[in-house]
Amino acid sequence: MVEIKGIRTLLAENPFFERMSDDHLETMAGCGKLVHFKPGEFLLREGDEAVTFYLIRDGEVAVESDIPAAGPLSVARVGAGGITGYSWLFPPHRNGFDSIALTNVSALALDGECLRGKAEADHELGYQLMTRFAQVMLDRLQAARRQMLDVYANGRTTDAASG
Repeated sequence: MVEIKGIRTLLAENPFFERMSDDHLETMAGCGKLVHFKPGEFLLREGDEAVTFYLIRDGEVAVESDIPAAGPLSVARVGAGGITGYSWLFPPHRNGFDSIALTNVSALALDGECLRGKAEADHELGYQLMTRFAQVMLDRLQAARRQMLDVYANGRTTDAASG
């Protein structure tokens, strides 16, 4: 027999929401739905309106940025338990990266506009979300920094070798 879990339970089981109050989990659950993506499908597109974030339940997602004349640069890979999409928090609410399914992906999609409204009404919820997403942003910033250093180092190595 298959056990069907509710959105609130799925949120509570994820380490990202560890120690979040039952009331906040229940509030957030009202903004969520289950979604699925096939390999190659985009969860988020860079530059599009940021209206959703995804809690990955199963599968793997690449977080990328398109570099003109060079193609996509992978910033991070997100697997089960990970989050993709934080631009819904900040004006002008535009996605800063692409997120593309590398495998079949099951996720919880949480509506950013719904959550912003709930966080405005409950500042403790807003604080809890901001502290959690600040860590995601820091991790992504550090990953992007490492990528830039790799690109720069590889470019310098090539230049030195050809000079």
